[in-house]
Amino acid sequence: MSLISFMKDVGEKLFAPRGASAGSSAAPAADQQTQDVANGATIKKYIESLGLNVTGLEVKYDSATFTATISGTAADKETREKVVVAAGNVLNVAKVDDKMTVTSDSGADAKFHTVEKGDTLSKIAKQEYGDANKYNKIFEANKPMLKSADLIYPGQVLRIPA
Repeated sequence: MSLISFMKDVGEKLFAPRGASAGSSAAPAADQQTQDVANGATIKKYIESLGLNVTGLEVKYDSATFTATISGTAADKETREKVVVAAGNVLNVAKVDDKMTVTSDSGADAKFHTVEKGDTLSKIAKQEYGDANKYNKIFEANKPMLKSADLIYPGQVLRIPA
């Protein structure tokens, strides 16, 4: 893949933004570097908690560019795409630099869709597949990040399988 853009102001709230430490407007560079390492570890732990297993998973976070860089080997394209979406749908992540490899490169790449105000999975399914009843295909493609087909929000990025 490569560099994928996300909306940094929406998503799972896993860590505080740069300079949000108590009592200061900006953290010193060494402290921020330490915080970036911790934030990368937090994103990694989140991905692992979703059961998205990637051999040798490494996540680095850069608060200056709001970029999460992900490396490791996923079993297939679907897992790789889910890891990218999971990392990108974290508050204060604007970009994901995907440096992962896959063991099995078969199958078509999924599209990515950024949810807009008023979107539902049925509406997105109608746009993408011409059939609103195929919403469950999108829901299944985004598990375990989605817990319910009704819980999507503007700015969230979803995988849309071929």
